[in-house]
Amino acid sequence: MSFAIIQTGGKQYKVKAGEILKVEKLENSKPETKIEFKEILAYGDNKNIELGEPTISGAKVEADLIKNSKNRTILIFKKRRRKNSRRKNGHRQQYSLVRINKIFSKDGKIISEAEKMKKIIKEDKLKTKEAIK
Repeated sequence: MSFAIIQTGGKQYKVKAGEILKVEKLENSKPETKIEFKEILAYGDNKNIELGEPTISGAKVEADLIKNSKNRTILIFKKRRRKNSRRKNGHRQQYSLVRINKIFSKDGKIISEAEKMKKIIKEDKLKTKEAIK
């Protein structure tokens, strides 16, 4: 099984084709668009591994942006005892949900490719329910 180690949003992720990943929000991107990650630190499979110094030039990972959203609220509560001083804040971190499609090597060859994602339409669900009855 082929994998790649990418860097985005100040973090590093080990990804495989077909995997859905939650990363820091990607700027200026709309859902259902293609994204390329060019900061590849390493790629390979169980037998061979190609390491970068620090990155591999020419290698890339292609992905589809599924959606941009926010995480659950994290409450920040600070209190100073016996001073009648308290502060309550909340924070919702933004993230992007990404599906990895292809992993390319430094010479442009496809190392790994994901299967096509099937979309189920509500009409198809209704037709199958009617057919079962």
